[in-house]
Amino acid sequence: MHRFTRIQLALLVLLTLVWGINWPVMKLGVTDFPALSFRAISITLGLPVLALVLVVLKVPFTLPRRHWPEFLALSAGNMLIWHVCIILALKTLSSGRAAILGYTMPIFSALIGAWLYSAVLTRRGWLGVSAAACGVCLLLWHELTSLAGKPLGVALALTAAATWAMGTQMLRRTRIEVPTLTLSFWMTALAAGLTCTLAVAFEQPQWKAPATATWAAIAFNAVLIFGFSQPTWLYLARTLPPLASTLSVMLIPVLGVFSGALWLGEVLHWQDWAAVGLMVVAIGSVLWPVRATAQA
Repeated sequence: MHRFTRIQLALLVLLTLVWGINWPVMKLGVTDFPALSFRAISITLGLPVLALVLVVLKVPFTLPRRHWPEFLALSAGNMLIWHVCIILALKTLSSGRAAILGYTMPIFSALIGAWLYSAVLTRRGWLGVSAAACGVCLLLWHELTSLAGKPLGVALALTAAATWAMGTQMLRRTRIEVPTLTLSFWMTALAAGLTCTLAVAFEQPQWKAPATATWAAIAFNAVLIFGFSQPTWLYLARTLPPLASTLSVMLIPVLGVFSGALWLGEVLHWQDWAAVGLMVVAIGSVLWPVRATAQA
């Protein structure tokens, strides 16, 4: 398994915290506001934040034209479909359920890697994937009845997870020779254009002035999600093996469930606590140092 650097571990911890608590934050944002419009405003306001990061770090904005076809495929897999599908799913599901379904992504990623890219999973890899799958099942234990009545939300969340998994596999293997921050900026720009177009086309009659809680959720997403978390994830996904990058974020749905219970009153059960242990096993399978073997 890949050894994480201190920078990667620090970014991973911050990413887990921010993305985890963002699930109830997003749920608050879309409760009384159109979902696509919420996403469009958040991404649009986050774009200049991300641009400022590139300027401060002196990262070029240039994306050579020869990379455009592959870049569009990467954008669709890593951002466009995910952001549209998951925010629509969150409108009909609780924040905890949406987080759990969205983070079936590592399971899809492992299967896609094995089927399409002939990736070989070690015993620790299979242990991590199995623990993550069991943890997801436990987290969904008390949700199956509710989910059965909301098939569209479930289908959207699972589509988002599978597409994101494919995008992560593609990103790890991309040959685009530009900085990850540059890719993140232009992916975010495309996502802003797509969500704005969809919001105008489908939600214009529902538009109204956002409430204070909605503005707070928009600000959180603009700065911490699209200004920090999204480029951080792309960096980790591009520099780490797909299995390591995907399993290492498995505490995010756990944080989503527990923060949703704390802020939104969503009920917890013993299965949720057991799932925490399984997610720790999944993360440990990629973070625990590998003992060096002697070479004959």
